[in-house]
Amino acid sequence: MNVNIVNIKGEATGRTIELPENVFGIEPHEHSVWLDVKRYLAAQRQGTHKSKERSEMSGSTRKLHKQKGTGGSRKGDINNPLYRGGGRVFGPRPRNYDIQVNAKVRRLARRSALSAKAKAGQIIVVEDFRFEAPKTREFQAMLNALQVADKKPLTVLGAYDKNVYLSCRNISKAEIAPAKDLNTYQIMNAGVLVLAESAIEAIKETCA
Repeated sequence: MNVNIVNIKGEATGRTIELPENVFGIEPHEHSVWLDVKRYLAAQRQGTHKSKERSEMSGSTRKLHKQKGTGGSRKGDINNPLYRGGGRVFGPRPRNYDIQVNAKVRRLARRSALSAKAKAGQIIVVEDFRFEAPKTREFQAMLNALQVADKKPLTVLGAYDKNVYLSCRNISKAEIAPAKDLNTYQIMNAGVLVLAESAIEAIKETCA
């Protein structure tokens, strides 16, 4: 699949680049995409929720009254869950929500997500670019020139660039990622992918 290369001003450079068929041209495997997105979202959960149970409450453990002969119900101590302020029954405990997904499935999911974006015409390839200093205005101007500012763009770089990252950080709904850190959720969550020219080879190495 050949794609035209443009510069950051949105102008055609007259050059094209071949997107690898084994990464951008496969039949999307929806189930692997679902598994990998589920794995990613599960990993974002802290799992630090906790409520105090009966044994963890502060309060006397003295039995409130004898077991029989009062005409009332059987009661234990003041930390009884039936009382207001007592411990919680089967409350949440810290846990790990991580889901294990095979590496081959994760790579298939990324290829499927990239292929789906390519088929939908939601991939733009730009020449490699750098900023001398962090400039949000320049990055916003690039998105406007490419006509993707309102489409939840995900800009993928060949390698991490601090100035470009800082330029993008304050723009609403715009994200940036180096190719080696690209994941299925980011791809599917983006409205359009803006790929730097050098990112394509890096994507091929991590997804193939």
